[in-house]
Amino acid sequence: MIKRRKMVRAFTGEPLAPGVADRLLRAANRAPSAGFSQGYSFLVLEGTEQTAPLWELFYADAASATAGEDDERAQLAALSPAPLVIVPLACKDVYLDRYAEGDNGWKDRDESRWPVPYWYIDTGFTALLVLLAVVDEGLGSVFFGIQPGIMADFRTRFGVPEKWTPIGALAIGHPDPNPGADPVPPARASDRKSLEELVHRGRW
Repeated sequence: MIKRRKMVRAFTGEPLAPGVADRLLRAANRAPSAGFSQGYSFLVLEGTEQTAPLWELFYADAASATAGEDDERAQLAALSPAPLVIVPLACKDVYLDRYAEGDNGWKDRDESRWPVPYWYIDTGFTALLVLLAVVDEGLGSVFFGIQPGIMADFRTRFGVPEKWTPIGALAIGHPDPNPGADPVPPARASDRKSLEELVHRGRW
């Protein structure tokens, strides 16, 4: 499964089999979380009626860009047929509240106690589990960011509360075998860094 995982940037509009979305979400919910806080949630958009408003935001953002609009629109045209989009969201307050309960030795919600923002890390774990579960389903997926310039409109359009932060989005569907419109070539396995470049054993 892990060796077969890759980012797919072009999809057909073929619908997913019944139950796929729920299986992917159940896999995501198996993610570990600090203090078992589970400070993550998911916005699920299924079918054109629900996904189209999201792509409209991205198209509008591309149209307002000063450069690269054609490339970005081509990328969106390749992505937007995906019949399922899952947006993982993180909530810092869930973690601050959980660790102020006292069983972890903390009595307050002081954010400085956290060496890193685990609310984003744990939500990232859920996204990775979706990417792996997609492979089991024989489908393709890609993780992409939601830019700050459209965040306010995104929240308004989908009713997302301020305390929930989307860490990105996952487009999921059947890979397009002939993605002529996709301007982003797939990464080559030979481009992956070797362990010798990445690993520091015993000391940096």
